[in-house]
Amino acid sequence: MSNHPPGGDRVRRRRSHLPRLFRKPTLTTGETASVPVGALSIYEPIHLGIDEDGQPVAVTLMYRNLLAGGEPGSGKSSVLNIIVGHGALSPDCRLWLFDGKRVELGPWRDIADVFVGSNPDHAIQKLRELQTEMDTRYALIEAAHRRKIARHDGLDAILCVIDELAYFTVTTGTKDQQEEVRILIRDLVARGRAAGVIVIAATQRPSADIIPTSLRDLFGYRMAFRCTTDSSSDIILSQGWAGQGYSAKTIRPEAIGQAWLLAEGGFPRRMRCAYLNDAHIRTLISHAKHLRRPPAA
Repeated sequence: MSNHPPGGDRVRRRRSHLPRLFRKPTLTTGETASVPVGALSIYEPIHLGIDEDGQPVAVTLMYRNLLAGGEPGSGKSSVLNIIVGHGALSPDCRLWLFDGKRVELGPWRDIADVFVGSNPDHAIQKLRELQTEMDTRYALIEAAHRRKIARHDGLDAILCVIDELAYFTVTTGTKDQQEEVRILIRDLVARGRAAGVIVIAATQRPSADIIPTSLRDLFGYRMAFRCTTDSSSDIILSQGWAGQGYSAKTIRPEAIGQAWLLAEGGFPRRMRCAYLNDAHIRTLISHAKHLRRPPAA
């Protein structure tokens, strides 16, 4: 029987990493830190797929946030699993996963530091905890006369992935709970980047009531999968792109995994996401468990 706390939480930190934050580097020129074989880093670009010319597409999400949207079955889960998979293989990244359906991100539960399912009270509790962690990190950053955390500080980034944003903001819970979730997510997206909090949010219903302007304008990166209208596409990519020919409405219904990505470069890029099947995910999880084993005493 599992000894995990209710809801699947399992908060793990690298040993005593807070006191080590901002120590002066001990590496000499040409020396590299020891990392497990096969490990990645959240500071490295994440391979998402290929563009329409067959060229690889990769984005760096450290110090960034990403909003993805599109109709059901358009392929949003593909990009979420790719991003979570990269985070899972990165020992310098903690996984905080929110999944109202409990099955899209559920396979990653065993290696997630926090997993939130369909309970709105649990979602609010964990978002508050993440907000507190963010404030603690800013106190450390301020004391160190710095502006953001860096790769060799010894403080892990936190990858906060929210699948189906609408479930937590308009579907489940009371109106007050839904509003608190919106406020907490908005704060994390607005202030979290320099503290190493990366928010990835996805929704099947790209509409203004689910993703208000005050929230969506804070996401630096956007990804629009198949949408039924130009206005829905613009809600994801931002107003005006559909009129310039960048509309997710033009993506064919059968083209699952195709999307317009607005990231580095400042212009939408049409691409197809890589796909992880269940067997791929199980293999990644097995390797991630090895990489994330606590250091020997």
